Amino acid sequence: MKKQMSVCKRAPIAVRSLILIALLAVTALPAGVRVINEPPTTLILVRHAEKLTVPPENKDPDLSLAGQARAQELVRMFSDSGIAAIYATQYKRTQQTVKPLADKLALTVNKVDAKETTELVKQIRSRNAGQVIFIAGHNNSVPEIIAAMGGPKLPIIPETEYDNLYILTVYSDGATKLLKLRYGSPLSASGQGMIKP
Repeated sequence: MKKQMSVCKRAPIAVRSLILIALLAVTALPAGVRVINEPPTTLILVRHAEKLTVPPENKDPDLSLAGQARAQELVRMFSDSGIAAIYATQYKRTQQTVKPLADKLALTVNKVDAKETTELVKQIRSRNAGQVIFIAGHNNSVPEIIAAMGGPKLPIIPETEYDNLYILTVYSDGATKLLKLRYGSPLSASGQGMIKP
């Protein structure tokens, strides 16, 4: 148990270090490869945290207790990561996932329609170029956003996985780098055990 807790305490440091490395990589490249005067745009993307089990007709459930704990984990990991803007879809589960982080950073959450990835990408490129931004989406929209920003095409996130964390660095010349991590508890939505990587 102690070993597991120490790993959890080190995770935010590792994530911050990886973000710093991604940001510093711009200055380490030859002058002809990247425009050094233009910083990259860094997107931190997650699927919303665990939601309550509700009848199928309820399309907008709240977060479960496990989801609320995962949202708090985002505060612990990213409260001093230089996030300049937060985006989340119109659903309660994405809004509740980012609310603790937005409150801690005193940022207003930019609400975007879950089906309007093109509009989200336009907003990011016009308002947030060169910044670090945080996005909470859904198991299908997170891979869609990554691809629309020039990253690789990824499969839809499995319905039972809530611990995926993506850091996409978009350079001024359009090149991208994607880092895929896990955060928080790896338990499935049903609490039935560990999710295989």
